[in-house]
Amino acid sequence: QVQLVESGGGLVQAGDSLRLSCAASGGTFSNYTMGWFRQSPGKAREFLAQINWSGIARETADAVKGRFTISRDNAKNTVTLQMNSLKFEDTARYYCAAVRAKWPRFDYEYYYWGQGTQVTVSS
Repeated sequence: QVQLVESGGGLVQAGDSLRLSCAASGGTFSNYTMGWFRQSPGKAREFLAQINWSGIARETADAVKGRFTISRDNAKNTVTLQMNSLKFEDTARYYCAAVRAKWPRFDYEYYYWGQGTQVTVSS
């Protein structure tokens, strides 16, 4: 059983940066593809980025490409999401997710999810 705990959210102003972290425990972290998603009230969950076990393969959603960067540290069992030039519309609850040994095409393929961390961007 893998547990995921997100941190780093908060209230920021438009144009600011935030770095979200997700700490994993309970499994062999390097076996898992890790992803970041977000969801705001009344909207569907949105894929942001994912990274494979080694960190070599990455995928970032077009909506945040150039502003958001995913990375991982297998020695520390963490995955991070660096978010720059934040906009009001980035306000949402941000979740990390994990799945073993596959490259998901859909969010439902992710097996483990954290509780999320809130990011609020004031305009």
